[in-house]
Amino acid sequence: MIAYALYFAFACFGLALLFNLWHLARAPGVNDRVLALDTMVINAIALLILYGVAEGTAVYFEASMLFAMVGFVSTVAYCKFMLRGDIIE
Repeated sequence: MIAYALYFAFACFGLALLFNLWHLARAPGVNDRVLALDTMVINAIALLILYGVAEGTAVYFEASMLFAMVGFVSTVAYCKFMLRGDIIE
């Protein structure tokens, strides 16, 4: 039964990732594109966690934590660049 739930969750998060990619390509402004990229990072983290559950190993959980930290730092750095024009002051 858990296998069906995992397949359904994989399909939902994969579809959400494709919708975010479509929104990234068609977004009217830079702010919308940054938001779409940040949401893509969240969906990729969810897919990594689901794959870790499906495989039964903890390596993917650690990889998802690293991916979350890199995604957060990159989003903050890009927003700071958009606001001030420079990342490092």
